[in-house]
Formats: sequence, structure tokens, C-alpha cells
Amino acid sequence: MNKLILAINISIVVVLFALFFTSCEKPYVGLQPDQQETPNAIFRITSFEQIDFEGPSSRAVADVSQICSRINLVVYDGETKVKSIAQKASDEDFGTLALTLSQGSYSVAIIAHSTDASASIPSLDKIAFNHNVISDTFLYFGEITVGEQPQSYDVQLRRVVAMFRLNLTKPLPESIAQLKFYYTGGSSTLSAITGYGSVNSKQTVVLEASPDKQTYEVYTFPHAESGKLKMTITALDASQNSIFERIFEEVPVTRNKITQYQGDLFDGNTPESSASSFAIKAETDWDEETLYTF
Repeated sequence: MNKLILAINISIVVVLFALFFTSCEKPYVGLQPDQQETPNAIFRITSFEQIDFEGPSSRAVADVSQICSRINLVVYDGETKVKSIAQKASDEDFGTLALTLSQGSYSVAIIAHSTDASASIPSLDKIAFNHNVISDTFLYFGEITVGEQPQSYDVQLRRVVAMFRLNLTKPLPESIAQLKFYYTGGSSTLSAITGYGSVNSKQTVVLEASPDKQTYEVYTFPHAESGKLKMTITALDASQNSIFERIFEEVPVTRNKITQYQGDLFDGNTPESSASSFAIKAETDWDEETLYTF
């Protein structure tokens, strides 16, 4: 009887040990497969159309970071965004964008810019930027078809902004710390489909000012090839108090061109005076100029 009891006890202990180790042991699932996919669509930015507002019509670039500091790429299948890539100038292979797509047809937009954050792209018709402040901006938009074999695309981007340039012929007073540019008539939101502005924006840009700085530049996306802005320039002191305000009505702007207002913002270098004199010059990509005086 004692031997039988001992044998039963030993069997119970063996079963308990087996259950213990079975509950603690993790199941072996084998080696995990490599999750990285081979890109089958590679976009290389090779040139910028009309890269210089006042220079040649196109320019190939070895270093894209000389032109912009950020690149955004989006891929849409109809109304659905399927892929996006954001690059900074410090990233390896800046200007080369590789991705993996299923076979099919897609719309692709690439936006090169120099704002302080990536563009927000909720749709191809509404590409927006941080605080609605835009920089010199270039766009590629096209349709691609992905098949069985990988494809490489050399793409050229074109400028889609107009520039307003304030060029002062006399130094600003020491009391002015900033110039605020508030303007309507353009857009801070871009449509990749049309290459024009897609929203009626109220744009505000504040630039640091000093007596030794003569040139101040702001940008907009025109709603068509040409348009007009209402531009209000406000001089601010170090405490953000308004010292002086100047309004320019119906400022002509054209995509990929500069509209330059040149003159003395203050008569006699005193911000209390409202008198000022400006020459208006529209600069094209080459040598044509239109000069306005008032």
C-alpha cells in the first residue's frame, strides 16, 4: 500500500512539473520574415523649371538642397491617399524618393519648399503650410502606372509662386524692429492639380527689420497666371506696437515673376510722415520689364 501511495505521489509531482514548464515556455514560431519591401517607383528630382526668377528657363541641379530645404511627396489612388514621404535637406538621398506601390494607376504630387515644417496635404487640391506662411515653392504633378517591373522617374519641378519684393532705397529708422506684411488676393494653399492657389487667403508675414536691411520678400500662390493683391505694410517697434502703416492697392502679381516696389518707405527717414515715393517694377524670367510710378 505504501509503495502504491508513493508511486501515485511521484506521478502527481511529474504531472505538476510538466504543467509548470508548459505554461512558462513560450512557443517557438520560427524566424520572422523580412518586412522591408523593394521599392518599385523611384522619383529623382533632376531639374527645376525657371529656377531663378531673373535667370534661365531651367536648371539642372546636383544638390537639391541648394534650392529647397523640404520635399513632400504624396500618391493618390483616386480620392484616397495611399503613400506619403517627407524629406528634409539633412536626410540621406535628399531629392530621391523611393516607395513601393501595388500595380495600378496613381496621381503623384511632389512639392519642394523651404518652410519650417512639412506641408499638410489632406487632398491634392489643398496643400497647406505651417502658419499659412509660404516660401519659394516648386511643384511636380503627374499620373503614373505601376506594373510588374520597377520604374524610375526623372522629374522637373516648376515654380508655382509669385513674389512681392519691397526694396528700400533709404534705411529704416532704428526704432523699427519688424515689418508686417498683410495681404489679400492670393492664396497660401496650393492645388497640385491646377498649380494655382485654391483658397482665398488672408496672408500675414512678419519679417525682422533693421537699418542695414534693404530687401524684404513675401510669396503667394496666384489663383490664375496673374492676379492682384492688396498689400498692407506695417512697421512695428520692439514691443509690437504699430509705428507706421502703408497700403498698396491692386499690386500686380504673376506666377514665377517678381513684383518689386522700390523707394523710401518714409519721407525724410521719419516714420511719422506718411509721404513716400515708390517705383513699381514687374520682373520676368528673362529681361522684359514693366515699370509703374505713382
